[in-house]
Amino acid sequence: MSVIRNILALVGLLSLILFAIAAYKIESVVERIETFDENAIDIYTDFVRKVYESSSAIDAMVYKVPVSAGLTADDVDILIRSNADQLNIKNVGELFLSKEVTAITGKRFRYIKIYMLCDAMTAASIVNYNDAFTSILPCRLSLVEDQQGKLWIYTLDLDLMIQGGKPMPPALKTEAIKVRDTLQKIMHKSAEGDF
Repeated sequence: MSVIRNILALVGLLSLILFAIAAYKIESVVERIETFDENAIDIYTDFVRKVYESSSAIDAMVYKVPVSAGLTADDVDILIRSNADQLNIKNVGELFLSKEVTAITGKRFRYIKIYMLCDAMTAASIVNYNDAFTSILPCRLSLVEDQQGKLWIYTLDLDLMIQGGKPMPPALKTEAIKVRDTLQKIMHKSAEGDF
């Protein structure tokens, strides 16, 4: 009987130790999360929902807009460049991926063109805040013909960058939100055929 009592006492002691470790770890995680942007929990909740729905982390990290029926890729190409210019975000480069693939293979490849857009002063401020952001600069829009022939405009969901970690300084956050909103405005106007 004393052996069983000793085993139960040991199990109880181990349980208390594990509970204390778990409580310490949870407290540490909660303290860290409290240092994040006030919207971080909502951003990550939405991200997890999108991963679950799509079974793809990359699908959860993008913002996409369908192009209205009747608009061609050439129409949208002109609209993207025109709207970027009107909204004062510089087009610093383009990669016409489908032309490259067609040139290499000799076979038509579905339309894919990537636009590299930049607000140099905001980019400089963001890089001064965190060098890792250079990995997503310049901001990109992609005009993509999907496997079924429908056109879409994609960009990275900048909310992850803006609100997914520790709070940005207020002025920088305002600048970053302005760039996000400008990119989304370019996307929507272009997808709807609006100059």
